[in-house]
Amino acid sequence: MRERIGFQESEWVDDGWGGSESAWVTKFEEPAELRPGIGSETVIASRIAGVQPFTMVIRSSTRTRQITPAWRCYDVRAGMGEDGKTPKRLFNIKAVANPDQWHSMLNLMVVEGTP
Repeated sequence: MRERIGFQESEWVDDGWGGSESAWVTKFEEPAELRPGIGSETVIASRIAGVQPFTMVIRSSTRTRQITPAWRCYDVRAGMGEDGKTPKRLFNIKAVANPDQWHSMLNLMVVEGTP
């Protein structure tokens, strides 16, 4: 497990003006293994966008078993973008699987390159 992955959940946070706004909040970081799948090109809004699927393998724990497809994750080592808030390498979680049914490892089907 050579990668360091941060996991984020969307939450309502104070906007500083007495209201609230939706923001991605990092919950924790975990070591992971990324196994690339077969990439594809999908036509989105009359343009072609490269889509790269991965199987992400992480250790199962009480906190990692909270992950759902509503979350997203990012490569911690790639760093943040120019705004300091948006990760440079972002993954959308499509599915979470427990392949051995013993809760030793979790397989996350993730996609890089989609909004």
